[in-house]
Amino acid sequence: MVDKPSPKMPEKPRRTIEAPKLAPKKLAGLIERLGVSQNLARWLAIGAAVILLGVFVAGAGVIFVFWHFSRGLPDYHQLATYDPPVMTRVYAGDGRLIQEYAVEGRVFVPIQAIPKRISEAFIASEDQRFYTHPGVDVIGLTRAVVEAVGEKLSGSDRRLKGASTITQQVAQQFLLGKEYSMDRKVREAILSLRIERAFTKDHILELYLNQQYLGFGAYGVAAAAMNYFNKSLDELTVAEAAFLAGIAKGPNNYNPLRHMEAAVDRRNYVIERMLEDGYITDAEAKIARAEPLKVRERGDTEVVADADYFAEYIRRDIAKDQGESALYKGGLAVRTTLNPDYQKFANKALRDGLITYDRRHGWRGPLTKIAAGRDLEQRFNQLPPVPGLLEEWDTAMVQAVSPEKAVILIKGGLTGSIPMSELRWAHAVGADQRAGAPPKDATAVLHPGDVIAVERLKANSEGVAYPDNTYGLRQIPNVEGGMAVMDPHTGRVLALVGGFSYARSQFNRGTQALRQPGSAFKPFVYLAAMEQGFTPSTLVLDAPFVMDQGPGLPKWKPKNYTGEFLGRATLRNGLEKSQNLMTVRLAQAVGMDKVAVVAEKFGIVDKLPTNLANALGAEVTTALRLTIAYGELVNGGKKISPQFIDRVQDRFGKTIYRSDARACEQCAAAAWDGKGPPVLPDEREQLADPASVYQVVHMMEGVIERGTGTAARAVGKPLAGKTGTSNDAFDVWFLGFSPDLVAGVYVGFDEPRTLGPKDTGGVVAAPIFRDFMMGALKDKPATPFRVPPGISLARVNLDTGRPAEPGDKHVILEAFKTGTSPMTQASIDGQADQLDPDEPGAPAGSPARPTAGGLY
Repeated sequence: MVDKPSPKMPEKPRRTIEAPKLAPKKLAGLIERLGVSQNLARWLAIGAAVILLGVFVAGAGVIFVFWHFSRGLPDYHQLATYDPPVMTRVYAGDGRLIQEYAVEGRVFVPIQAIPKRISEAFIASEDQRFYTHPGVDVIGLTRAVVEAVGEKLSGSDRRLKGASTITQQVAQQFLLGKEYSMDRKVREAILSLRIERAFTKDHILELYLNQQYLGFGAYGVAAAAMNYFNKSLDELTVAEAAFLAGIAKGPNNYNPLRHMEAAVDRRNYVIERMLEDGYITDAEAKIARAEPLKVRERGDTEVVADADYFAEYIRRDIAKDQGESALYKGGLAVRTTLNPDYQKFANKALRDGLITYDRRHGWRGPLTKIAAGRDLEQRFNQLPPVPGLLEEWDTAMVQAVSPEKAVILIKGGLTGSIPMSELRWAHAVGADQRAGAPPKDATAVLHPGDVIAVERLKANSEGVAYPDNTYGLRQIPNVEGGMAVMDPHTGRVLALVGGFSYARSQFNRGTQALRQPGSAFKPFVYLAAMEQGFTPSTLVLDAPFVMDQGPGLPKWKPKNYTGEFLGRATLRNGLEKSQNLMTVRLAQAVGMDKVAVVAEKFGIVDKLPTNLANALGAEVTTALRLTIAYGELVNGGKKISPQFIDRVQDRFGKTIYRSDARACEQCAAAAWDGKGPPVLPDEREQLADPASVYQVVHMMEGVIERGTGTAARAVGKPLAGKTGTSNDAFDVWFLGFSPDLVAGVYVGFDEPRTLGPKDTGGVVAAPIFRDFMMGALKDKPATPFRVPPGISLARVNLDTGRPAEPGDKHVILEAFKTGTSPMTQASIDGQADQLDPDEPGAPAGSPARPTAGGLY
């Protein structure tokens, strides 16, 4: 079948619509009928053309302005990743604040965490139409221009104010700076329009609320809430939120400490704006207006007091690992190991110990002296603060002195007196720290014009009440010291004191002062001996010792502190009484190379020279390193590293460092499986045989019970420790521990010199350790030291080390390793050429058998 072509449809004729044509005569007639003259019509046409031209020129002008001022504008896209300088905060182990480090005191808070009332207060105060305008508030701008014109006509030079939106302020603060000029205002408006197109209103508001400087060193609303009211944002009242919003206009102008009335007026203005905008009710506004404006600055009650040395150690550590920028701008949250209670006990114990020593050695004179003359009191009050004065001390000037008392003037105008009973300690300072003659009356100590440190007293040392405004004379010690406190099982540093006062000296004597430990090193010589099979009952000859040091050098003749000799005595007696000659003979018998291995393993020094003098603690170390080594003794010989920081988080809460890096697969379980807690592996290195370590610890218990450390016995809990005194008492020590807490104390002058002929570690340092432990262990149970496997305790005679027999007076339980007993004790007598028969006091008939190694 063949398709037939479709018939062609006829085309419809196209209709053309033409505009009606008016003949010139008809047009003229129409104009004439409308009553418009041809001349006016011509001007109307010209006017229309001018208007069209004006619109075109204005449009071209706007385009030119945008093109001209847009050149070189900062990249506003950087606001998408807002990383403002945020303060780093350092926290103690219990969450209390220790220190803050910042270029700008800011705590960043995301908009979701900022209470709505805070945002509403700032919007009401700064930008009423924030959520509706496109970045520039035309209504607000027009009103501001009209007001500014009125001011100009009246002769005022006031700048255009009140026209900047929150978005414009963000552009100014982040991208343009605050220099006032018309060019900057135009560029600010252009950037604001672009910012509004690129970001949400909430993001812009978040930038503003965290960036704004609000006075009192506070950047952002969170820091301001803390600095003005000591509150978090969610604790602020309507009145307090309105105050913060109000001072954004000018923190200095509305500083409540200097301009309280202006600050209250500004706050009330913001409250009215919040009421008008419907953010608060009439009742809320009435309560807010009536609320007094009370500023409560953050005080020492909110931070850990006197942890400056610890905080400085943390600051250096963070700056080294994370960089200075991260420390001061990164907003890190540093969770430290500090125990605030232990820090308080350590501070007090060390300060009290240094003051006690200093008072025992006399009065060095006033802080300064004011010459007699006019304006004496005024000159006294203008003296700068004295660094190093304790909080409870005052600065005073002596006005008059009689034999019975001194009359003093305290800074601020209060008067008082110092009775002679509080001046008896102030004797003259003798040579080599010896005490001089005691004062006969007050005139021998103080004189008019002397500027001194004093402390108000209620009673004397015996509890007898004093009259009001009675003071005691005080003196900043010139001796210094350091103290470290640790958990011996984890290495967490729980307290650190670097000196009497951080304000006076930032040098940390707990971590930086390299000093000779003296006899505090001896336990590690004894540990080397225990590792070689010796026992606490091994006998060692305590007699004069002489060693030839080589051609041209004098003979080395170490001495015992007391100058007395024990003859043959057990190692226990040698350690308890800290006999130097026994330690030298023991080190020689064991071998100084083995002693050096122990010292280096326990981290006392990096490399110990193998001369016998180092067995007596001649090589320098720090209080922290020695405290760590003692911690490794009490924990059974496990290696520990000092930990000052538990965890570090960045500004977003992400953990970027954790001290405990042990693997624990079960710790990430989604839910509890009903079993016990996961057991973490103990990956610490075993430095020595736990049984050998315990033998040393057990002997060190005797140091406190019967030896040179009896000052610490008053704690009344199981303790072990060792005193240390270097040659001529330049440095004195006490290192000790309970089963779960270790502390080390060092005392000495920064420029080394003798502390005095009778100022040993047991006299100066042990009481500091005692006072600390009394506070730290006050509420702790009396836990005994843990006995490891392989140790048996046998009753022995303390003096001989032999098995105890009926009738023995001094019987103790002695620790022996498996395979040894009191019956297997050896004897170390030394070599004949090392005895000094001319030394007075040498035990008669001392055996001098030649030895190979000196062990029998």
